[in-house]
Amino acid sequence: MKILKYFLEFILVIFFFLVFKIIGLKLSSDLGEIIGKYFGPLFRKKIIAKKNILIAFPDLNEKTINEMIDRMWRNIGRIFGEYIHINKFSVIDEKKNKIVFVNKNNVEILKKNNKPIVFFSGHFANFELMAKCLKELGFNIGAIYRPLNNIFLNPIMEFIRKKYICPIQIEKGSTGTKKLIKHIAANNPLALMIDQRLSSSIRVPFFNQPATTTTTPAQLALKYDALLVPVFLKRLKKTHFEFFIEEPLVVKNTNDYEKDIFNITKIMNKKIEEFIKIDPASWLWSHDRWK
Repeated sequence: MKILKYFLEFILVIFFFLVFKIIGLKLSSDLGEIIGKYFGPLFRKKIIAKKNILIAFPDLNEKTINEMIDRMWRNIGRIFGEYIHINKFSVIDEKKNKIVFVNKNNVEILKKNNKPIVFFSGHFANFELMAKCLKELGFNIGAIYRPLNNIFLNPIMEFIRKKYICPIQIEKGSTGTKKLIKHIAANNPLALMIDQRLSSSIRVPFFNQPATTTTTPAQLALKYDALLVPVFLKRLKKTHFEFFIEEPLVVKNTNDYEKDIFNITKIMNKKIEEFIKIDPASWLWSHDRWK
């Protein structure tokens, strides 16, 4: 039964990808927004998103919460519409749909350091574009990803990621661990999302509530002296974005391993909180973050 469901999802996505390919980027993004608004809520329960929003923003009223959820689904729909056109976005090519890079000075500073870098963020705006931006800015980025459960759809998504986002795709979990270690041990940068539950996790405060959070970046910071660098993508209007690279986090190594892992991960969660507060409706509230 699950295989049939996955196959039907695959057929539906391929149909829309073909439509999106024909009508172009801007119309695809607009159509995606409509699809997200009306069909997104059918796939994830609104109660989960509402519960999460109230944890982060307990003083919001019902109307504001509903508006935030509506905007979230619109953004997710736009991501869907933009996916097949991911090659039309660029942070450096003026002829493509421009992504504005806000703080260019940080790039040269980061490139001159002799340490591996772990760029981290969350599922904001069209989050797939962040690894693409880092690749275009000259980083030999390895993007850590979670394969889709849909066995028919996953190969297509992986193909698009490798061809148009960055060629080094590292699967989360034990399968990609060796590749991850080899990549960062050679002083190459990594990029990953830390705002969902992953393996190798601990419960760390997130909006003052314990949330299971990956410890991989903290482990890499302690073992390889890697820099932990926050990155953020903000949707300005429709298919226009701003991309931010912030200063590396200050990491303290007290030789108390468990305590250091907890404190570093806590600081990273705090940074994700800051990003969410900048543009709450662009974050993926439908994921059961505090489960």
